Amino acid sequence: MVTVQDIHNARARIAGRVHLTPMIGSSTIARRIGAASFELKCESVQKTGSFKVRGVLNKLSQLTDADRARGVVTVSAGNHAQAMAWGARAAGVRCTVVMPANASRTKVAASIGYGATVIQHGTGADAFRMALELADSEGFTFVHPFDDEQIIAGAGTAGLEVLEQSPSPDVVVVPVGGGGLIAGIAVAVKETSPNTRVIGVEPAGAAVMRQSLDAGRALNMVSMHTIADGLAAPMAGARNFDIVKRYVDDVVLVSDDEIVEAMKELLSRCKLLAEPAGAAATAAVLAGKIPLQGTERVVALLSGGNVDLEQLATLVA
Repeated sequence: MVTVQDIHNARARIAGRVHLTPMIGSSTIARRIGAASFELKCESVQKTGSFKVRGVLNKLSQLTDADRARGVVTVSAGNHAQAMAWGARAAGVRCTVVMPANASRTKVAASIGYGATVIQHGTGADAFRMALELADSEGFTFVHPFDDEQIIAGAGTAGLEVLEQSPSPDVVVVPVGGGGLIAGIAVAVKETSPNTRVIGVEPAGAAVMRQSLDAGRALNMVSMHTIADGLAAPMAGARNFDIVKRYVDDVVLVSDDEIVEAMKELLSRCKLLAEPAGAAATAAVLAGKIPLQGTERVVALLSGGNVDLEQLATLVA
């Protein structure tokens, strides 16, 4: 299992290559939810527009020479694809990304722009299978987007920053897709501030981690239906599930409508642009999905800002 020392080591490896993203408070949201304070950890302004570069850079820095020579292949709905493309180009490593057929055109274009070879194929599960097949047939090194210890440790560096920027928060709320981000943050937070509650948030239409917890084992999903493409992973990562089961206090669900309302609130009140996945944590807080007593200091992860502008115009109109 990933340790807090692994996360500190990851932080040292990626130091100077990622932004120390800001924490932005909103007294308006704090009053609305009945909290002492509400702050957003703005990974939306991270390099490539999401937290994903943290894990990618940690992973790429530990590839062997043979791994690098073979080139890498990964699978992603968008943010991990962009991060891998950007990181691999900087490292001089050839990168192939398999994305679902319905992936955001903006994220596809960005991944290509960063230098990746992009293949769009089927559903998220189909894309996973193709990426693994390419690793076998072409000899590429497969980089899992979330079920990987080095990816998890890199993501956890955001949790270390939260605790430094907002010491001893009472609640940290984190979006959940396959579970890489919440796994890393949960280890960082719980091993450093055990009394802090860590709450995961999933879309009701892509609740693979919640269903996995209820079943007692990591599950695959046959189909997902949500506007939050960044949270529509076709499975819960096995490593991620084990960490979530051990460290996370609860995983709650939000509707797409609640996500849209959170996007509007973030844009109008905080002047922050969030993609649907990035707004999910705030959606849970605003919708009252997380019990609060009125004295808590709440931090929500704004995990990404790579929203398609055409989609944005439709959602927030």
